[in-house]
Amino acid sequence: MNCNNYMPTSLRGIANRARRDREARFRDLSRLLSEENLRWCFHQLRKKAASGVDGVTFEEYEQDLGQNLERLVGRLKKGTYRAKLVRRKHIPKGDGKTRPLGIPVLEDKLVQLASAKILTAIFDGDFSENSWGYRKGRGAREASRVLAQSLTHGRFGWVVEADIKGFFMNLDHDWMVKMLEERVEDRAFIRLIQKWMKAGVLEEDGEVVHPATGTPQGGIISPVLSNIYLHYVLDLWFEKVVEKECKGDSTILRYADDFVCAFQYKEDAEQFLKALKERLEKFHLEVAPEKTRMLRFSRYKEPTNGAFEFLGFEFRWVRSQKGNMWVRRRTSPKKLRASIRAFTEWIKENRHRRIGNLMRKVAQKLRGYWNYYGVVGNMASLSKLNWECTRLLFKWLNRRSQRRSYTWAGFNEMCKHFGAPPPRIMETVNRQQEFNWKVSAK
Repeated sequence: MNCNNYMPTSLRGIANRARRDREARFRDLSRLLSEENLRWCFHQLRKKAASGVDGVTFEEYEQDLGQNLERLVGRLKKGTYRAKLVRRKHIPKGDGKTRPLGIPVLEDKLVQLASAKILTAIFDGDFSENSWGYRKGRGAREASRVLAQSLTHGRFGWVVEADIKGFFMNLDHDWMVKMLEERVEDRAFIRLIQKWMKAGVLEEDGEVVHPATGTPQGGIISPVLSNIYLHYVLDLWFEKVVEKECKGDSTILRYADDFVCAFQYKEDAEQFLKALKERLEKFHLEVAPEKTRMLRFSRYKEPTNGAFEFLGFEFRWVRSQKGNMWVRRRTSPKKLRASIRAFTEWIKENRHRRIGNLMRKVAQKLRGYWNYYGVVGNMASLSKLNWECTRLLFKWLNRRSQRRSYTWAGFNEMCKHFGAPPPRIMETVNRQQEFNWKVSAK
């Protein structure tokens, strides 16, 4: 049995009750942090993940798993469990900036994973259909397809693309507790989550920072906490207030803290942008001005008609071979350039590896790219990336020594031998889904 697909009976019961009764509040959740459930969660942790400040690895903890879990559960029951410092590492983003990465200790990861599963069982049934990030069976590529279909078949002429400035760093702890209390009636369980939110962060220079806002740095529980927060801040507000006040049609699709809204009329889009700023301020958040804008997005050819980027794709109206207008996704030009730069750096640093190992890694990278960006209408972008990677591979393999290693004929034969995957559209068009979208849009 695959432990990732298995769910304990207790969690299934909570999920079923939460879906049946949208006002139910759950008590005594701390008892679910049992040895049995923690053992189940332990085997879902990444074995090769970096260790936290205590240096304990997966393999070391597993050697005495029974006693380690027994002691951990004992501390949880007595209330003596303490969240340890989170080790912060800054990862280059490729544009001169860095992305802060938090690395909690293994035991914190373990208890967070168990707690995240409890919160998911309670809240996931409440989440909007327009909420896509960090939810099982709701990937980014599928979200992009749903958005494209909605825009194609809907009556929309204006798009607002928005991003919340430093959301994961600025989430308000007091509001977070109030939102959890909408469904959770277990003070011990909520205090446990507060410990992670307030856990100190150990910087690379040795400085310890105690955050007053934000979700746990690198915490497994952060995604579900962020979804709960934005469920109340944005999703419910849009569905219960914004849509009712709009004169025309409107829709929203949110993936984590990035979201796109579409409106039939310009005045509705303008009113939303104004109201959005006030709404976020109430919860101590603000939009990122450089990533937030309103644009004309219409099936009719107009000088002001534009395109926008979301989830790594560019969305633009185009005309099909049959003469029909539809919203096409292609790889965002910025993402395409970034992918080429990343491959350039990688092949320069790894060209010395044995050719078999190197080509297997190349195939893995390309396959991952096709799996995500291989959507209908994006073959030109896939082919461009494939050509650039092929050219770079040929160039740097021929610099492994002072003598030229490959001619193009020999290089192509080598690629064929190792099975480098060609560009491929991985997405299939579900005609029934297309029909359902057209019917719902009428």
